[in-house]
Amino acid sequence: MSSTEHANDERHYVLLVVAIIIGLVGVYLRFAGDAAYYSWIANVILIIGVAIALKAVFTILD
Repeated sequence: MSSTEHANDERHYVLLVVAIIIGLVGVYLRFAGDAAYYSWIANVILIIGVAIALKAVFTILD
């Protein structure tokens, strides 16, 4: 598989979309309530989304 075919593989972009959705859930959850644990949960979800997105981006660039 050439590098162009590898970069254009559909699974990378599906993973990016999933990571964006997870990140948006984390952002929206941050504003869901005033409790401190909402903020902690939102930060963890956001970090997971960012980690998945970075993994996808670096896989595309590889």
